[in-house]
Amino acid sequence: MSALSTYLQAEDILLGLQVADKRQLFQAIGRHVQRIGGLAAEDVASGLTQRELAGSTGLGLGVAVPHARVKGLKHIRALYVRPAAGLAFGAPDAQPVADILVLLVPSPATQLHLELLAHVVSLLSDRAFRAALHARQSPVEIKMLLDERQL
Repeated sequence: MSALSTYLQAEDILLGLQVADKRQLFQAIGRHVQRIGGLAAEDVASGLTQRELAGSTGLGLGVAVPHARVKGLKHIRALYVRPAAGLAFGAPDAQPVADILVLLVPSPATQLHLELLAHVVSLLSDRAFRAALHARQSPVEIKMLLDERQL
């Protein structure tokens, strides 16, 4: 089982999300985490926005890994978002983002947070993995792919 699959649950896989930009994306993620996890939507959206202002988390290849420390969070939470349409994310290759892996971590962050971030970047940089990810059309299928993935 990959490290990512430990923190990403099927309920946190959002496919076809209707958002027009990063602001709407972060607000939608905040609402989702509030509904599912009881955290304040504004704290989540604000944390993601503040981190993004420090520098784009768009990696290129249609991938972004927004991440933030969130007040009140007890453990790492990951979300995978596939928006209905690619989003401008300020990626180095200027390509729209179609795969978004969100990491929310307690404050203060630990070495585990940095290791998980490196794991996610490595995983999503793999062209074959991204193709397999795009072939999955449901949260359960995506969760199974991550559970099967060995690193």
